[in-house]
Parts: sequence; structure tokens; C-alpha cells
Amino acid sequence: MSLLTRSTAILAAAVLALAGCGSGGGAGGKTKLTFFSWDNEQSMKPLIDAFEKQNPTIDVEFSTAPPVAEYISTLQTRLVSGTAADVFAIAAENKTNLIQGGFVKDLTGKPYMANMSKFNTATYSKDGKAYGMSVSSWAAGILYNKDLLAKAGVTEFPTKWADFIALCQKLKGAGLTPFYDGVTGMPLTVAALVGHENARQGGDVDAQIFAGQKKFGDLWLGPLTNFNQLFTSGLMSKDVVGLTGAQIVDEFANGRVAMISAGPWDVTTLREKAPKMNMAFAGVPTPDGKPFWSGAASPGYAINAKTEHEKEAEAFLTFLGSKEGVTLFNKQTAAMTTTSDVTPEIDKVLEPNLRALKEGTFYLPQIAWPRVQDALNTEAVAQLQLMAQGQKQPADVAAALDDRLKGQS
Repeated sequence: MSLLTRSTAILAAAVLALAGCGSGGGAGGKTKLTFFSWDNEQSMKPLIDAFEKQNPTIDVEFSTAPPVAEYISTLQTRLVSGTAADVFAIAAENKTNLIQGGFVKDLTGKPYMANMSKFNTATYSKDGKAYGMSVSSWAAGILYNKDLLAKAGVTEFPTKWADFIALCQKLKGAGLTPFYDGVTGMPLTVAALVGHENARQGGDVDAQIFAGQKKFGDLWLGPLTNFNQLFTSGLMSKDVVGLTGAQIVDEFANGRVAMISAGPWDVTTLREKAPKMNMAFAGVPTPDGKPFWSGAASPGYAINAKTEHEKEAEAFLTFLGSKEGVTLFNKQTAAMTTTSDVTPEIDKVLEPNLRALKEGTFYLPQIAWPRVQDALNTEAVAQLQLMAQGQKQPADVAAALDDRLKGQS
């Protein structure tokens, strides 16, 4: 081989090597597919392992950030910088930005969307086009320690808000911490109370607010006033402002609080931390005694519009939406799967939650808001934290949401 031929061969090899690096080549000649989620590694690793076993030429590189604000902020930063994963979670709080910004691929008509719930698909759709594959839904309410309530002489969980306040007072009088609901994100109790009020007013109040026909106070003032009663009466500590969801679950697992707002995802953790706990779920009590739940379609899987690995990304979604993938996800997360080919196996304690999903007595503001979900969610959480600390009144919170919506329009 001549010197010129040898040099040309070396240059060609170098170019191919560089091209391989730029296309996301994985170890051993595998294609590297990146995946970003707010589900933790413990939950997702069995699914990733099973997918890689079926697809030996694909190596999934997983990363995670906790919900909600940190995940959305991290994803947005990566999208803007061009370093976002090939596949990532699309959530209620960022779906509008992702879809309108052109950050996610159109999944309409893809074979893996066939078994998805129409409600879930509609949640992550716009103008008839689907952008997220959501395999489950959730309903969150109040999880209570039946033994602690029994010690305070309570055998039946209340359905009316006034009776719930009376229950909290009774528990406090018995030397127990009554109730915790986190305010590092949208409080689940607030979401349920607002949902109940929305249903009471006909179910379309959010549309009227965004059309300029009503104000947030028309929907939120009553629920916020009820929720604030927990703080003004000293029934829920202002310290919840600094507590994460995991810390609240720990307090409940250790018997230091009698009731917490919780979702299906907390049950698996509690079965491990407090296997002998006698616990039960109930809907959030409401003024008229018709309990309501916080709930929605779970975050979906989306494909990065700029991915260089569309084929591999679609293979991954095909697995995640398959009977095997959905069943594994159900097992790992206690998710209430909603695909047509899988009947979810749920913990017995979650039967009221599943019933609420079937009855439609659930609501989440971020899903109901037709736009600027992220900005309104951030504003709501910030204002609710101030209200919890006694620095804002319910009317102030509602007015701040009106101002934020006006500023984003």
C-alpha cells in the first residue's frame, strides 16, 4: 500500500470514527438512545433491561430529575441547549410549551398508540394530533392511618369538609399531628377542592376563565378558603412548606402524622417502609359531602423532534406501550394502567382511587388549563406557600393567578 493510499485510509477511518461519536454510538457498536424521566431509576431499570434484552443493538442511557419544577426546568434547559434526550416525559405542566415549541414529534397513528386510552391520548394532543403516549392515570386523595384514627375514636372517614376539620381537631386534641399536604408543588387537596367546585359549576369554568368571562376567584376562592382553614386553625403546620413529598411519606410511615395527601405512587414505598400499617384511601371531603380526587392522565412518553435516533426511539415506545412494558410499569410503580390490553393489578388500598377514575370524579388544574400551564403552576405554588405562611390571603392567590394569566396572554 502506498503512503498516499495509507494516509487516505487513516483519514477515512478517522472521519468514520468522528461520525460515530456524533451519531451517539454506544459501547460495542450499539446505538445509544437517551431517555429522561421523572420516574426514578429503581422504577425504570427493569423496563430498560427488558427492552435492551429484546433490542441488543440499543443501549439506553437513563437520566432522571424529580417532579415537577426541577424536571421541567432541567428538560427546558436541555432542549434550548440542544442536549435533550431522544425520549423524555411530557407532563401536564409543560405539554403546551413542548407542543407549541415544536420540541416533540407527532405520534398520531403510530401502531404503539393503538391501545392507549382515548382520554390519555387527548390529554397530550393538540388540534387532533398526539404528541405523548400515556399508559396510565392516577387519582390521589387522603391516605389515613386507621389505627391512629381509631385511637381518637374515629371509625368512619368524613365526606364533608366541616367534618374533616372537626376530625383534624379531634386528632390534635388526642396529641396527634392530624394532616400533611405538601406545598412544594400543587397541593393535591387544593386540586381536588377546585375540581369539585368546577364540577358543581358545570365543569367548564376553566374555559370561561381563559376566555375572559370569569376570574380565578370565581372558581378558586372557596377551595382556597377551605384549605387555608387548616393553617389558620393550626391544624396543619406551616412547616409543610419545607417538606418534600418523600419526607411527608416518611412522617406517615413512622406514625408521626395521621393523614396525608397521597397518590398510588406512595403505596409501594409505604408497603416497604411500614408493611404492617393499617391504612386506607378516601376522596377529599367537600362542602356538600361529595368527595373528589386530584387526578389526571399520567405523564406520557414523547420523542424529541430533533432526535437522530427516531427508529430506536419508536422501538422504545413500542416496548413501553406493549403488554409486557405496561405490566412491568404497573408492577414497579403501582400505576393505574389504562391501556386496552392490560388490566391493572393494584393494591387493595387503591380500589377507591380506581373507582374515582372510572366515575370521573378527579381533576388537575394543569390539565384543565388550556395554555401557560407551567407559568400558572409556578405562580400558584409560590402564592400557596405564602398563604401557608400567613403572608397571603385566598383572594390574593386568586388575583395573582389572574395577573399571571393576563401577563402571559
